[in-house]
Order: sequence, then structure tokens, then C-alpha cells
Amino acid sequence: MAWRELLSRNIKELRFLFCQTSPASAHTREFVYKNYKDLKTLNPKLPILIRECRGVEPQLWARYDIGVERCVRLDGLTEADINKKLEELAKAAGALKP
Repeated sequence: MAWRELLSRNIKELRFLFCQTSPASAHTREFVYKNYKDLKTLNPKLPILIRECRGVEPQLWARYDIGVERCVRLDGLTEADINKKLEELAKAAGALKP
């Protein structure tokens, strides 16, 4: 997972949104619990925001240069699927550059 080390080069901010109690957000909560420390260790200057809100659909937002943002819905995805979506967001930054 060498791409994880490059997150801060491609992404300016990550935001995880999920419900604290809903079953739909369970995999997202577990992903954040298991992976936050590793992501932050590899990218110490990258803001990784955790937003918990009752009843919200689990989402992952990535902010790139010039205010461009992309969102991925995480409802029903497993931890492995969430990891793949994060990797896709990281690699999508290359397509945004001129």
C-alpha cells in the first residue's frame, strides 16, 4: 500500500462522515478505527477530519487543489472496499492536474 504514503501529495484534506450508531456506518467506523493511525503516521500534515452526525449516510470526501472536491458514498461497503475507494480518490488527483 505504497499509495498511502503519497496521499498528502495528491490530496489536501480527507473527511469521513458517518453516524455513530447506525448499522450502515459500521464498516466506515471500523475502517477509521483501524486505519486512522497508519494514515496519519504516513501523512502527518494531511488534515484527516472525522465528522460524526446522527443519521448521516457514510461518505468519504477528498479535497484537491483549487477547491475541487470529490465524494464517495460508503454505505454498504466493506473495509476492503473503503480502502479501494480511498486509493481511487488518491489516484484521481493525477487526472485533475493539467
